[in-house]
Amino acid sequence: MERCGERQSARIACFNFTPSPEHINATSMITRRIALCSRNAGYVRPYKNTRYHGRLSQRRLSTTYNAPTATNALPSTASPLASITSELDKLTPRFDVPAHSIEIIKSPSEFYETLKLKIANAQRRVYLSTLYVGKTEHELIDTIRTALKANPDLTVSVLTDYLRGTREEPKPSCASLLASLVADFPDRVEMRLYHTPNLTGIRKAILPKRINEGWGLQHMKLYGMDDEIIMSGANLSDDYFTNRQDRYHVIKSKEVTDFFFRVYQTVASLSYRVLPSASEGGSFQVDWPESNVSPAPLVDPKAYIVAATKALTPFTNAPAPSLVKNEKSSSDTHIYPLLQLTPLLKPDTSTELPALTTVLQLLGTPVFAGSKWTFTAGYFNMTSQTRKLLLDSKPRSATVIAASPWANGFYGSKGVSGMLPAAYTHLSHRFLNAVSSAGLADAIALKEWRKGTVNTPGGWTYHAKGIWITLPGQESPSISVVGSSNYTKRSYSLDLEANTMIVTSNPDLQRRLGEEEKWLQDYATVVTRDDYAKTERRVGLHVRVAMWIVTLVGGAL
Repeated sequence: MERCGERQSARIACFNFTPSPEHINATSMITRRIALCSRNAGYVRPYKNTRYHGRLSQRRLSTTYNAPTATNALPSTASPLASITSELDKLTPRFDVPAHSIEIIKSPSEFYETLKLKIANAQRRVYLSTLYVGKTEHELIDTIRTALKANPDLTVSVLTDYLRGTREEPKPSCASLLASLVADFPDRVEMRLYHTPNLTGIRKAILPKRINEGWGLQHMKLYGMDDEIIMSGANLSDDYFTNRQDRYHVIKSKEVTDFFFRVYQTVASLSYRVLPSASEGGSFQVDWPESNVSPAPLVDPKAYIVAATKALTPFTNAPAPSLVKNEKSSSDTHIYPLLQLTPLLKPDTSTELPALTTVLQLLGTPVFAGSKWTFTAGYFNMTSQTRKLLLDSKPRSATVIAASPWANGFYGSKGVSGMLPAAYTHLSHRFLNAVSSAGLADAIALKEWRKGTVNTPGGWTYHAKGIWITLPGQESPSISVVGSSNYTKRSYSLDLEANTMIVTSNPDLQRRLGEEEKWLQDYATVVTRDDYAKTERRVGLHVRVAMWIVTLVGGAL
C-alpha cells in the first residue's frame, strides 16, 4: 500500500487546540533532540556518482491561486461549455481528440491486465511514472523483461520517488527490484529517482524514513506505452492491482502521450539515476549524471530549482491566442493536461490549481445555475479554498465521496499513522458542518465508500480521486478531471502531480463518464452529521496532539 507518501496527506494544521503541560513537555523533548542532532550532524562532502547528503534549504510554497473574476471573463454569447474552454485555453495547452480515443477502466484487476498487455505489445517505448513499484512485483518486471526480449527496439524508463523507492534499504526495495532490470538491459532500461529539494541537510539526517516523505514526493502517475497513456491515481503494487479502488483512463493519442513523455523526460533529467551496485553484496547505487540539466538537489537546492523552472515552465504555458483553434476545431472532445509542479517552479506557473479554480468559479455564475458535480478523494482533506469554491457553486445537487475509516489504508496501522482515519473523520465532519452553515444540506451529500474492512478477507481500500461536472440541462458529465492529485494543500505545495481535464460535448463519452461517476458509488452510503456522534467516530485529543507535534517539527503529512 501507499504508505506515508500519499496516504499521510492529512493536513494537521487544521487541528486547533491548547496543549496541556504534558504535551508541552513532550514537545520540548523533541525540540531538544532536534537541537542536539543539529549540533552533532556532520556535513558529508558530496562526490560524483555516489550517494550523498547536502545542506539544508527550505522554502515556503504557495498553495493558493486567485483566478480572474469569472463573471467578467464569461462571454455572453458563448455556450456554457464553450465559455469554459475559452477560459481554459488561456491557462494550459489543449489537445483535440476523438471521444472514442478515451477508454474508461473500472476495476484494479482490469487496470493491471491492461497495463501488462500494453507493455507486452509495445514496440518503441514504455515510460512509467509512479510513486513506487511494489518491491515484490516480479510478475510486472517479468512482463517488461519479456517485452524487451521480444522487441529489440523497445526502450523502458521508470521514474519513482527517491524517498519512497528506497525506504526499505538495505532490504529489498523498489530501487533494488528495478536495478536488476537495468543490469539485464543497461542500454535500453533507465530508472530515475526524484528527490525533493525541500528535504536536505540536518532535516534529512534526523527524520525517520516513514516521516520524511511528508516534505514532498514524485506523485505523478503516467503510464505510457507507444502512443497510448493511462492516466490514473494508482501506483504499481499488488493492492492497486487487486483490492484498492482507483480511477483509470486510457487515452489513445500520440499528441497527448508525447506531451506527457516530454514532461516525464524533463523530470527524469532532474532526478537521480539508479544503477546496479558495483560492490559485492549491494543491490543498487545512485548517481547524478553529468547530462542532467541541473546540479543535484542535495548539493545546491537553490540552483536546482532555478534550472528546474527553466526546464519545466514551457509545459505550463498556454499557446498564443493565435494558435488556439477554438472556432476552427471540429473535435467535440478536448484534453487539457494539468500539472502541479510547485516545488520545482519559481515563480509557480503550475496549471492544475488555476484551471480548477477557474472552472469552479464559473460554476458560481448565473449562466451555470443548476449545475451538478461529484467530488472524490481517497484522503478527504480538500483545501479550504477548494471547499469554498465547491460550496459557492450552489449546485442543484452534488456528492462528495470519501473513504470510510474502514476503507482507509491507515486503518489498523501502528503509531501516528494509525490515528489518521480518525483525522479524516474529523475533517469530513467539519465539511458537513460547512455545508449546513451554507444552507446546502439538501443539495450536497457526503458518502463514505466501504467494501468490507481493510486487512480482513474481502476488504478493500478506496483511493479514487477526481471531479465530474454536469452542466445545466445535461444528464451526464461534460467535464471530468482524472490523475494523481488529492486536491490537498500538500498536492498544491509539496508534491509533483499530473492530471487531465476532459471537456466533451460527445453524448457517448458523457454517458461513459456518468457511468463511472455512478459505479464508484456502488459501495458508498450517505453519512449525516448525526453519525459523528457515534462512539466509533469520536476524535480523541491524542490524535490532535500527535498531529500538532508533527506540524511543530515542520512536516506536511
